[in-house]
Amino acid sequence: MGKAHKFGDDISTDLIAPGRLFHLRSNLPELAKHVLEDADPDFAKKVKKGDFVVAGRNFGLGSSREHAPAIIKLAGVKAVIAKSFARIFYRNAINVGLPVVMCDTDKIDDSDELEIKLERGILIDKTRGIELDFPALPKVMMTILNDGGLVAHIKKHGDFCL
Repeated sequence: MGKAHKFGDDISTDLIAPGRLFHLRSNLPELAKHVLEDADPDFAKKVKKGDFVVAGRNFGLGSSREHAPAIIKLAGVKAVIAKSFARIFYRNAINVGLPVVMCDTDKIDDSDELEIKLERGILIDKTRGIELDFPALPKVMMTILNDGGLVAHIKKHGDFCL
């Protein structure tokens, strides 16, 4: 279980990992201290391990900054839940081991307590007492996530195990 941190539509990779801090891209723990600060200046201070980022449509649009999902994960976020994702962000998130869930987020409010069952495709909003269904992630994606991301997966199983 964790708390929802709600954002709107079109949260770009520049809002996730500010371009002015590009010099920190080789120091991801330091960059994670600034995650989403251009969308919410206090986010990095408020987020706790196991919390969720909740958003509207087109989360992660923009450049292919692979460090954007990495710093969200480093900040302690358990999963990103949005109506839709930019394709490259979605792929990069799975590759770094950050679960991404496509779900109607209209009924979720900021600070709601959430629980997620990735393999079953169920999101439980404990605050509202509702369950939201989402397409369960394919088995191959669950395996990559459970292994900690694509690099860890390949180290564990080799490159022909998918």
